[in-house]
This record gives sequence, structure tokens and C-alpha cells, in this order.
Amino acid sequence: MNTDNKIIIFDTTLRDGEQSPGASMNLDEKLRIASVLEEMGVDIIEAGFPIASDGDFEAVNEIAKVVKNSTVCGLARATHGDIERAADAIKPAERGRIHTFISTSPLHMEYKLQMEPDAVYEAVKDSVSFARNFTDDVEWSAEDGSRTEHDFLCKCVEAAIDAGAGTINIPDTVGYALPFEFAALIEMLFNRVPNIDKAIISVHCHNDLGLGVANSLAAVQAGARQIECTINGLGERAGNAAMEEVVMGLKTRHDAMPYTTGIDSTQITKASKLVSTVTGFTVQPNKAIVGANAFAHESGIHQDGMLKHAGTYEIITPESVGLGTSKLVLGKHSGSHAFAEKLKDLGYDLGDNAIKDAFKRFKDLADVKKDVYDDDIVALVDDEVVRSNDRIRLDSLQIVCGTMHRPPKAELALEIDGEVKSCESSGDGPVDAAFNAVKELFPHNARLQLYQVHAVTEGTDAQAKVTVRLEEDGKTVNGQSADTDTMVASVNAYINALNKLLVKREKTAPSALSA
Repeated sequence: MNTDNKIIIFDTTLRDGEQSPGASMNLDEKLRIASVLEEMGVDIIEAGFPIASDGDFEAVNEIAKVVKNSTVCGLARATHGDIERAADAIKPAERGRIHTFISTSPLHMEYKLQMEPDAVYEAVKDSVSFARNFTDDVEWSAEDGSRTEHDFLCKCVEAAIDAGAGTINIPDTVGYALPFEFAALIEMLFNRVPNIDKAIISVHCHNDLGLGVANSLAAVQAGARQIECTINGLGERAGNAAMEEVVMGLKTRHDAMPYTTGIDSTQITKASKLVSTVTGFTVQPNKAIVGANAFAHESGIHQDGMLKHAGTYEIITPESVGLGTSKLVLGKHSGSHAFAEKLKDLGYDLGDNAIKDAFKRFKDLADVKKDVYDDDIVALVDDEVVRSNDRIRLDSLQIVCGTMHRPPKAELALEIDGEVKSCESSGDGPVDAAFNAVKELFPHNARLQLYQVHAVTEGTDAQAKVTVRLEEDGKTVNGQSADTDTMVASVNAYINALNKLLVKREKTAPSALSA
């Protein structure tokens, strides 16, 4: 068993996280997230699956050029074409890794791969050996490892290490394992694989039964020293082990689990908000560590305890995860210098032009909103960043509705690829009318799956944060926007989703994509 107490954090938000329905990210968004991951001390950034599309290749390649402190990793199936593509993508990286994988469970081998175990075993040896021609840092994964027969898993792990894999990943691909049996699986490998000491054992746990973090931590106690995870637990189906929960679990319960990570936990909230904004996946209020209610206390008994000693009901402090107290220090009379300093305090590093644009929007907001909170500024800046590369933009909107105006009508003008088009449309309600107008100006077959409105802060003058989910030909995207006018936020969120759909149309993932 590995006795080293350092846990390597392998973040796959940009790869596995992006596989969440609706979570596609463009190049600029991936670069922003990669920068934050590097800043917070992530050891390995899995930047994408280069063979999946030209866009994925470009993202991995560009991230490899700018990231200096973290290892940049590209995913590849057990084929020479995938591995060569990943090698080309990570070539500019100061530290690059190829992560190759193949299924090893009876179910996957028979129905997904349609390969005999002997053929899979040969593919393991060949893929790792071939990847070592391009880099000394090769990781091999046994997809569906938790449902793989032990004898075959041991055989494949031993072969992968002999072929040159420095990291062996055992995924619980479908989130099937329970913590005690997943720990036993890792212990079994340490006991039965003779060359196990030559590799770092990693785990990649999905959250289908809500046990992704629990299984990851159980594996650490059994000897695993790398955890693969994502910001906000983003990922396919129920998602992955959440990085913020893994990191704070280890930090808070160091007494029971004496392990450390290199993560600066004060960057967690910033990373969570960025990923939520970029993907359009709103963090549930009661989400551990980063949810809006994670440090909220309403019960009288809890409030009384908190007033006497915070430790009565808080096992971690808000400050330890970078959550500051919202202060009403900015308003319509605040200057640009104070605003720029506030942006720095909130974790934004913007250029002069971007600050000027954001300051103008702040002034506009301050004119219509009495109290401007930190969360208002975050929503304002993130909303501008989200729309920065859009092909479709809102030019003007007017809604006529109410008891005296049936049916509601929307007058809308959109700028589409630089040309302004306008129309008038009606609907069952004001949102329906506005969305019908968008569809008239930009015809499409996408189906509305979700329309959701949240208040950014308290009060009747709060900004509305709207999330829209669209589906087209099996592809789903999420759009977000915030504004004090709910209808403006709604239309901008819908337009943002359409812009993401245009990006998603260009991406075609290959078969057998998982881990």
C-alpha cells in the first residue's frame, strides 16, 4: 500500500464534465477555466478528447501552450489514431500526459467493444507501449473497472505497468460500487499485482448512487493516490466526484485521513461560479461546499448556536472556500477605480477595455437597482463574458402583456452575424411570445427542455438569473443570462443557448467515449 500522504488532484471538468448534456464550452471558456484550475493548484488538467473534433483538439493544444504549472492531459481510446492525435495536441505542454483507456468488464467487452478478453489484453499492452513513444507520462484506465473480473483486471493492470504506464486508473464508470467494496477492490490490486509499486493508483468515481466522493475517499484509505474529479461534480448522468467536496473532506477531516492536496481551497467558490456560468448548470442551493445555502442558518436553534460559536454548526468557514460576505459598498456614485478594485477582490483579472465595458454596465445597473451586492457584480461580469463571442445578439425588446392585452405580444430585434432583423410575435404568455419572436428571426428545430428563473439577490429589484436548455438532434445546450428585467434576461438566455447550439453542431464525438 502507498504510504505517501500527498493526493494528486486530476481535474476532468474540461473533458468528462463537458460530456454533460448541454455543457459544451468554446475555446475561450475552456481557457478561462484552465487558468482558474492552474491557479488553484490542480496537478493534472484533462483538457479534452483531441480525436473528438477539431474544436477539442484546438482546446487541448491551446491549453497546453498557456498552462505552465499543471500537467495537461489528453484522452485517447486504445487506437493508434487516437493516441497520435492526443500526442499532437499536448505537444506544446511543459508537462504533457496521454490518458488511454479500454473497457475491461465482461458486459462492456461483449456488447460495447465486441472483443474477446485476449484481444482487449493485447490492446492494453499495445496502446500503452505506443503512447510511451510520445511521452514518459502515460495513464491507463480500465473502463468499468468496478465491474471487471478480478483476475482479468489484475492481468491488465500488470501488463499496463510493464508497458510503461506510470498511473493506473480504476474507474467506477457507472457509479455502481459501494465504498467498502471499492476500497476492497483497490486493496486487492495492491495485494495481487506484483509491480503495483511502480505506478500511482488513481480512481475515477461517478455519482449515480451519490457515492462518488465517498468511494474516492475510501480508495485513498486503501492506497490510491490520485483522485479524478470535476468542479461542481459536473459530468455525465449524475456527474463525477466533486473536487470541492474531495478537497474539503480531506482538509476538514485531516484527523481521520492524514492526506494533503496542493489545492488552494480559497479559490473553490470562484471556480464553482465560473463553471456554473460557462456551462449554464446552476448549482443547487443545498449543494455541499458551494451551494447558496451551504453556510445559511435559518433555524432559531442553529442561529443561537452560531451567535455563540460558529463551530456549533459550521465545520468549515466560508472564508476557507473563498466565500466572502456580500457588502453594499458600491453604488451609482462609485468610481471606476473602486469598481476595478472590487473586481480584483472578487477574483476577476480583466483588461482595461473589459473593465470599462463592465463599469458601464455596472453604472446602468446601479441606476435601476438600489443596492448592488457582490453577487450582482459577479452576475453582471459573467453575463458579459458569456455573450462575448455570440453570433446572435439582442438589439431591442418590447413586451406588451397583462389582463388588457391578450394575447401578449413581443417586438424583437436581433443582430445576427452583424445584420439587424426585427419582427413582432405573440404567444400564450410574455416569455412564449418573446421566444416565438426569436424563432421567427432565427428559424431552428431546437426544443425547449428547461426554463428556470432564480433571483441573484433578495428584494423586488433583484436581478433575475435565467437558465434555458435547448435540445436538437440529441444535442443539448444550456444558456444563461442575468438582468433586472426578467424578460430581457430570458431572451438573452435563450439566445445564449442558440449560440452554444451553433458551436455544438460542429462537434461530433466518436463512439465509445467514456471513462
